[in-house]
Amino acid sequence: MKTKIVATIGPACSSPAMLRKMMIAGVDVFRLNCSHSKHDDMEQVIREVVELNRELDLHVAILADLQGPKIRIGEMENGEVMLYNGDHLTITTKECISSASLLYISYPNFPMDVKPGEFILLDDGKLMLSVDSTNYRDEVRATVVHGGPLSSRKGINLPDTVISLPSLTEKDHADLEFIVGQHVQWIALSFVRSANDIIQLRQAIQKLDPQNEMRIIAKMEKPQAIAAMDEIIEEADAVMVARGDLGVEMPLEQVPLIQKMLVSKCNMHSKPVIIATQMMEGMIMNIRPTRAEVSDVANSVVDGADALMLSGETSVGQYPIQVVETMVKIIAEAENYPDIYHKNHQDIVLDDERFISDSVLISACEMARHAHAKAIIAMTHTGYSAFKLSGQRPNAGIFIFSNDRQLLRALNLVWGITPFYYDNFTSIDRTLEDIRTMLRTDGFVNEGDLLINVASTPIYVSGKTNMLKLSYA
Repeated sequence: MKTKIVATIGPACSSPAMLRKMMIAGVDVFRLNCSHSKHDDMEQVIREVVELNRELDLHVAILADLQGPKIRIGEMENGEVMLYNGDHLTITTKECISSASLLYISYPNFPMDVKPGEFILLDDGKLMLSVDSTNYRDEVRATVVHGGPLSSRKGINLPDTVISLPSLTEKDHADLEFIVGQHVQWIALSFVRSANDIIQLRQAIQKLDPQNEMRIIAKMEKPQAIAAMDEIIEEADAVMVARGDLGVEMPLEQVPLIQKMLVSKCNMHSKPVIIATQMMEGMIMNIRPTRAEVSDVANSVVDGADALMLSGETSVGQYPIQVVETMVKIIAEAENYPDIYHKNHQDIVLDDERFISDSVLISACEMARHAHAKAIIAMTHTGYSAFKLSGQRPNAGIFIFSNDRQLLRALNLVWGITPFYYDNFTSIDRTLEDIRTMLRTDGFVNEGDLLINVASTPIYVSGKTNMLKLSYA
């Protein structure tokens, strides 16, 4: 299976026994949601995954998802109130118990940023308010446009407002300080608005640990991010199409085409792209997905997604193992569709410092297509070869060998990549023979299959890919 599965950790699947079952079922990456997880709990899960990787000889990755500038209301009196169409209420930045007439909002600059006529969406857009006036200090008057029940700590979206909150909140900085000391390969930044948000996060990571090589995922869920998608894709290491908040912040009918556009651009730049939110939502409570959910998963594979993410389905759902197994079946079937392969060939830039590497890697994918090769094999110290090969979407298997376990786990998120640990880089002939033996022993190739090897020479020195070899297994 080439398309990867990201599963969110929660009460339904955080025990060692459940983690083990999910890894065997086909999970490639575990997501830790910092919005709902305590540091002690996350540390325990990370420790268990590291141990299970060792036991099962796998390279399952860890993705930590920062909350970002998520805006919420406060605690409601009696836990829940009812807002009716036409009701008038006050929104305050002074902390208090909220009621049907007075809502506390965790956004100090809200009265300064919001303008009359702008809309306020509550609880993933289920409720809508319209701003009447603001005192520009601590209170905003609003009218209920679409009412309904509203319970404590629900999220707020401001699709019309340019918010002044920093991309990294105080909570994010505390979570980040914890995360950089753990075995985490990917970190996701929520509510990205510009490429500068990614730059600031990278600087914050380097300040905490200059040696940390954790890769950054930009979550695309704001209109400003969609407007700046090219710059964000360039700066980030990967992208997540976070369709939940994106579908609240922007018109719902635009989300499918935005998804396709983001996936296509990420493929062209050899940047992994994750599709997230409500992929198998029906399986939170039911043993089978809806037909629409099956189509959504299959179409995301056909679009070219590197990975598909499960949220509530695994974190709080009743069937976390079954939902992974079901997704594996859908992905496997969708990957039989021939049009998903060999569709993202890039022009090679002659004056680029990676010209030789890019030429060899893209040629390897072309050769694999024409020769019907079973596998493309690469050794890597940085992961560049793996990302570039994956971006070409070859039909051949992509087998990546490295002596860096952190890198191998990071690559487990990337489409088509099967990572292997190998640390005997002494000579080209010895290494290629070892690798052929490993792949034959593990059943990935058979004697007589055509294999394509790409590497840098001399092999024991980290350098740019400059060798291509076609041979039999």
